[in-house]
Amino acid sequence: MNSASAPQDELPTAKKVLAFAVMCVGFFIALLDIQIVSASLSDIGGGLSAGQDETAWVQTSYLIAEIIVIPLSGWLSRVISTHWLFCFSAIGFTLTSLLCGWAWDIRSMIIFRALQGFLGGSMIPTVYTSAFFYFQGHQRIIAAAVVGALASLAPTFGPTIGGWITNHYSWHWLFFINLVPGIFVAVLVPILVRIDKPNLALLRGADYLGMVLLGVALGCLEYTLEEGPRWNWFEDNTILTTAWISGLAGMAFIWRGLTFHNPVVDLRALKNINFALGCFFSFVTGIGLFTTIYLTPLFLARVRGYDALQIGETIFSTGVFQLLSIPFYAWCARRFDLRWLMMFGLACFTLGLYEFTGITHDWGWQELLLPQGLRGFAQQFTVAPIVTLTLGGLAPARLKSASGLFNLMRNLGGAIGIAACGTILNDRANLHFLRLAEHLNAANASMTQLLHGLTAHFAAASGGDLVHGHDVALKKLWSLTWREAQVQTFADAFLAIALCLAIATIMVPLLRKVTAPPAPSADAH
Repeated sequence: MNSASAPQDELPTAKKVLAFAVMCVGFFIALLDIQIVSASLSDIGGGLSAGQDETAWVQTSYLIAEIIVIPLSGWLSRVISTHWLFCFSAIGFTLTSLLCGWAWDIRSMIIFRALQGFLGGSMIPTVYTSAFFYFQGHQRIIAAAVVGALASLAPTFGPTIGGWITNHYSWHWLFFINLVPGIFVAVLVPILVRIDKPNLALLRGADYLGMVLLGVALGCLEYTLEEGPRWNWFEDNTILTTAWISGLAGMAFIWRGLTFHNPVVDLRALKNINFALGCFFSFVTGIGLFTTIYLTPLFLARVRGYDALQIGETIFSTGVFQLLSIPFYAWCARRFDLRWLMMFGLACFTLGLYEFTGITHDWGWQELLLPQGLRGFAQQFTVAPIVTLTLGGLAPARLKSASGLFNLMRNLGGAIGIAACGTILNDRANLHFLRLAEHLNAANASMTQLLHGLTAHFAAASGGDLVHGHDVALKKLWSLTWREAQVQTFADAFLAIALCLAIATIMVPLLRKVTAPPAPSADAH
């Protein structure tokens, strides 16, 4: 490694905090853009004259590109240095945000979104390594708490901010709002951040084959997970092909990573028990974070018929409770073992999701307030300790590469969780509908009474035509049954996520207490 510009213990605390804060701005907007379009996809599709299947790729293309570049960021930061990687990433993210806002059709939008995810994705893991490089002791715990808070707040606030912008302005401003913070970050990071220097010699003998295998494996995997639920998984030849390619490329990448002398991703870091478990916990919390942000807006849109702004306002409480929990977490982190704080957070997260299993068709912001508040509170006590316990004990030389793998696991958890929930929603809805329909017969007095009442109502509305009134009543009964089947299916999905988090909760005692490595010296980077 090349030397840093100056030993970090010689830098004033104010300068380190300012540099870290500027990087956090870039980190936040890169994460925010994952979900900012989720509540506004119908508006984007309508503006670009695109169908629902095509519009879904506005989000999918960003995720595929981002998930490929995140594990590569450790190597890239060693080659061109942390501050220049972050600067170039911010510039690329800002320019492609502008192009997304100017997109003239759905194809151009998908291309620009993929570039936005790829060019901006390096800002995410780089912040983690910077936090552990700049700060030691209790300051490190606070820095990790900030990063953890932003990592879970961004996807939580994404649909809220996106819905508000779309409702008050237009979908174009979902991307134009990135311009000012993007320029701010691109200008200040090269001035303030001095962690390491470029080492272009790493370009010689680099693991280029590993990079190709990693990109192919992750790209095909993300495509399979995103499109699988829609096309009934392996019954579709394209999904089957991409799954095989992903699996074979993934196995080849693992072999390459364990045998090559200088792999692009340091898989050997998994020998560290805390890091291996931390990647698992990152994976599970990714399931919890991203699937709940996927399911809740979908429930509000499908069952309640909410628009983008109403969805954003309803789920806003999650972020508020998380913000309120930050000071409490900071106080607890000074006094208690982070492992038990994490176990408490995971338990609360599990309980919050279990509360969702009692969901009914008339749930709105009032009914969702307690489960969402509990989830928001739990997120702070879950994500922040995982960051410290996973990365805090690694030597500085391994931190950059390991951070990319750690962040990759969170995004993979979200992708796999969303795909699993999509499959549950597709399969279980039909099952629940058939079970409900079995009870809708002449022996069901309540159903008969409802059907007679609806028939009379619709017949009166059509001038006394009983046949027409009966047909409309049957359609209404079908609609009500399908609605209740969907509600039960959403409850199933939330229960599945709660079970994943419950398993993670009981595994926390396997973690070891973190002993921080020696502070990095000037020649350690």
